[in-house]
Amino acid sequence: MAKNTEIERKFLVKTDGFKAQATNTLEIKQGYLCKDQTRTIRVRICDEHAYLTIKSSILRAGLAKYEWEKEIEVEDAREMLEICLPGMIEKTRYVIPCTKEKGRKWEVDVFHGRLEGRVLAEIELEDENEPFERPEWLGEEVTGQPAYYNANMQ
Repeated sequence: MAKNTEIERKFLVKTDGFKAQATNTLEIKQGYLCKDQTRTIRVRICDEHAYLTIKSSILRAGLAKYEWEKEIEVEDAREMLEICLPGMIEKTRYVIPCTKEKGRKWEVDVFHGRLEGRVLAEIELEDENEPFERPEWLGEEVTGQPAYYNANMQ
């Protein structure tokens, strides 16, 4: 896989069975400094860490996206969130290790506030066609559906 590449599959979640399998939870606040159909610049505070992330579909084909992410100071991120586009996203992320694929993990996001009730699972892969286990709580795949991109939920 090329440097700065993300291949991600997204799914709806049928039940809360994932919670019992989680090995970690993270509280996330994020906003977007800019976004359009092919690129986003995101600011995220994740517990005690903060990140600036640029994503784009311009340089990669298929499900792959260009992703550049750097850790930044939390205080800088808090200031940047103040100038983000309206509609901050708040969510709890549950991290669930895959039992069959070493190093792979599911990340299940439970959204809060105006997005309360939305629950999405994602897995990052090395290749679009890479096989992976599908837990019993996994629902319909929504990969590639713009309504389920965080930037569009803002």
